[in-house]
Amino acid sequence: MSLDASYPFYVGNLPESPNQDLEVIDKFTGEVATRVALADDATIDRAIGLAAEAADSMAALAAYERKAVLDHCVERFRERFEELAMALCIEAGKPIKDARGEVTRLIDTFQIASEESVRMGGEVIPLDISARARGYQGMWKRVPIGPCSFISPFNFPLNLAAHKVAPALAVGCPFVLKPASLTPIGALVIGEILAETDLPKGAFSILPCTRAGAARFTEDERLKLLSFTGSPGVGWDLKAKAGKKPVVLELGGNAAVIVDEDADLEDAVDRIVFGAFYQSGQSCIGVQRIIVHEKIYDAFRKALVEKTKRLESGDPKLESTFIGPMISEKEATRLHGWVDAAVESGATLLCGGSREGAMLEATLLENVSRDADVVTQEAFGPVAVLSEFADFDAALDEVNDSVFGLQAGIFTRDLYKAHAAWDRLEVGGVVIGDVPSWRVDHMPYGGVKDSGLGREGIKFAIEDMTEVRLMVIRTPNV
Repeated sequence: MSLDASYPFYVGNLPESPNQDLEVIDKFTGEVATRVALADDATIDRAIGLAAEAADSMAALAAYERKAVLDHCVERFRERFEELAMALCIEAGKPIKDARGEVTRLIDTFQIASEESVRMGGEVIPLDISARARGYQGMWKRVPIGPCSFISPFNFPLNLAAHKVAPALAVGCPFVLKPASLTPIGALVIGEILAETDLPKGAFSILPCTRAGAARFTEDERLKLLSFTGSPGVGWDLKAKAGKKPVVLELGGNAAVIVDEDADLEDAVDRIVFGAFYQSGQSCIGVQRIIVHEKIYDAFRKALVEKTKRLESGDPKLESTFIGPMISEKEATRLHGWVDAAVESGATLLCGGSREGAMLEATLLENVSRDADVVTQEAFGPVAVLSEFADFDAALDEVNDSVFGLQAGIFTRDLYKAHAAWDRLEVGGVVIGDVPSWRVDHMPYGGVKDSGLGREGIKFAIEDMTEVRLMVIRTPNV
């Protein structure tokens, strides 16, 4: 199975192919896999105008009509499951098993949105709290915020786009989406499927474009919400330029996991290997810092290194491959440099550490300085750092010793320690008995500190994409 020779972008629900200027590279072979139409400033301006014009007709859609669109997408994603997985494998270098997992999550995300589309309720509010409010009653409902701007990243090209698109469709918000230029195909296939529906004209546009061309996605006042997933540097810069519109930011992390002395060692090793190295570590909640109790540290390290060394690297299209290429040789070179710098400063290389092109070996380090880049920054690749602790409170402090705060994992059987972690850790989510990399698509997901603002997870994204509208009724002479 291969990609089409070229793909259009979508403007106001319709495909357009004015050029084939964007080359999409097979991340394993380095060859051009397909070409995609690239939107210019005039096209983006036109798409935003169409979204603004569609706001009333989108808001007027009945709940069952919104649900029907989402149900159609679920059905078509299932029919095109292997095609979508292979597209991910090619454009993102994602091992085929991980790619199938992402398609499954894409389906889950749209299914959840379908269910939530018919649950947009409100409340009746008693207003007669004092004599002056006698005869008054209130009620509120949620209404769509209007045209939304979405910018999605390269690492989950399907599901992270879905976490923006699906809730917008569920509530009736038109949108413009800029997919990552390195991995635009998944979003464009979503567009192809949406174009099969009866959405009002202008309901959606999906526009690969240059970073310079993306200014309108942030600054245009016709857009009423910006939702961005990507790097912290870019995200905070966009927020500063967004003007009056609300901004949701899902940014980076250097997620930590604590393994306490009572943990099931074999289980913890299995889960941490997955959390650190699945899809080549290119996840903002991938395990980067592993903090292990001193009583089990040696045994844990031995088992972790042995299992890591057995991971198979290579062609992501092969069923046996666990580690594929990073998104680019540039990114692999950057992270390889961090590893070398840590070793030069006294860190111990436990395994891995070699690079060939965009392929970086699964790498474990210990005795790493707490101020090394590979500890303080977001690695976003197949590298993790081990340290040991004696006191659980000190381990919690080590987790918090970061500018990031997305998710953390705690392997413990002690209920009180689990609650202490939940109370004290400065993160958006604490996962007990598993890695921070774990996520189900309806749970609230997002971070604090440099990891962002707001929460995704369909129900929670819907809150950002809607506004509360109150009605007060006065009954005279009561």
